[in-house]
Parts: sequence; C-alpha cells; structure tokens
Amino acid sequence: MSNGMSSREIRGLFLEFFRERGHDIVPSAPLIPRDDPTLLFTSAGMVPFKPHYLADEPPIRRAVSIQRCLRLSDLDEVGHTPYHATFFEMLGNFSFGDYFKREAIEWAWEFLTKVLELDPGILWVTVYKDDDAAAEIWRSVIGFPEERIVPLGDKDNFWGPAGDSGACGPCSEIHYDMGPESGCGRPDCKPGCDCDRYFEIWNLVFPQYFQSADGTRKQLKKPGIDTGMGLERLLSVLQGVKSIYDTDLLMPLVTAIGD
Repeated sequence: MSNGMSSREIRGLFLEFFRERGHDIVPSAPLIPRDDPTLLFTSAGMVPFKPHYLADEPPIRRAVSIQRCLRLSDLDEVGHTPYHATFFEMLGNFSFGDYFKREAIEWAWEFLTKVLELDPGILWVTVYKDDDAAAEIWRSVIGFPEERIVPLGDKDNFWGPAGDSGACGPCSEIHYDMGPESGCGRPDCKPGCDCDRYFEIWNLVFPQYFQSADGTRKQLKKPGIDTGMGLERLLSVLQGVKSIYDTDLLMPLVTAIGD
C-alpha cells in the first residue's frame, strides 16, 4: 500500500493522537543516557523513563515521545535485511502505573487502522505464550481473528530489561504481512518464522516485573506500558517501498552518498 504520508506527517499524527489521550509530549533524550551506568547508548524509547516505572509517585503518569535510538545488537543484520538499522527513531507511548494492557492494545489498533488506515486484513499479532489476558483483549475487545493471534516464547515476546536491570515484561507485537512472495513459501508460515514475510511494526510491552542484575524478577508495585514502533519500518509500509532505505527519511542520504 502507499498513502503518501511523509515522515514529518507521521511524527505529527502520532504525537497528537496520544496528546489527545492525556499523554505529555516528551522530547527525545540524548543518545548517551544520563545517570544510567547499565547502558552505553539509548537503545529504546523507554530508556529515559526507567526510573518512572519504579517510583511511587512518578513525575508524569502518561508520556509520548519520538526517541532517537542507537542499537548495535542487530549490527550483523544491517544490509542483509530490508528493515535493520543501527540508528532509528522510535515512536512510543508510556504509562507509569496508570493504564495497562487494554488501553495500550485499543489505542495501537485505532492508530494503525483508523488514523493510518492500514488494512486490518493484512495485520497479525503475537502474544507471550503465558499472557492469556492480552490474547483475550485481542479476541474479545478488538475482535481480532483467533487464527492470526500467534503465541510465542521468551525470545520473541518477552522484552527487557534495557541494560542489566530494570523493568521488563511480556509483550504483544503487531506484524504486517508483506505477502507470500516475500516469504519462505511454506503453507504454515506465520510470525515467528525466520523469513521476511511478516514485518514487525509495533511492539506493545507490558512492564510488570523488575529484573535484577542476577536475573531474578519481582512484581512491580504498579505495572505500566512501554510501546515502541520504528518510524523507518512504519514508513516503508505506508510509502509502499521494500526497504527502510527507500523511504523519504533515508533515501536522500542514500542518494547523496551515491553521488
């Protein structure tokens, strides 16, 4: 599909959507995290908010941001797939002891299908294998087809912490179906397959645990929400191109380097 939206338009629509739903717009934090010895770089949108998940009285309850991120964990994949990069912008909405899974799922679905007008018929979702609550929200509240809800394990659908300690929890990812010509050709292909057919565009994380450096976890007093949607990935879908490097955000750089 291609709806002609530019990167500037998408940024504005995202911030305004969540501002209307009571979120404070927070500017992007520096790439070098402040006062966080567990991370060398800001690798996710939630990094600046890590203390908020643990605070009895966080300074804000809801936030929305477009965070500039630097992530080196996928460095070996850059250039081999159409969607990996080291530097990217992450669209995210956050709750610190305020709303939880139902609102996060409802708003994500509304933004994608109503505001951006993505076709619901080519979207899939994954949930953590033990997260019956999230799966039930997708089924009963959203009315999402059971056959396109895929339960996956820790590797795919449990996120965090950012660094060696911090908030973490199960997640639900929204995937875009790039079509059978982009995949492995197997009739049972679905999200979780190693091929490139299903393109993750938004990860809804439900931080409900604190993980210590030794790997032990305890329940957070107040669970929260941490979502992340890569702007470049979203643009490749909306602008109908096959790679993040063909979007209006990165193509000018590619052209300049080529020249």
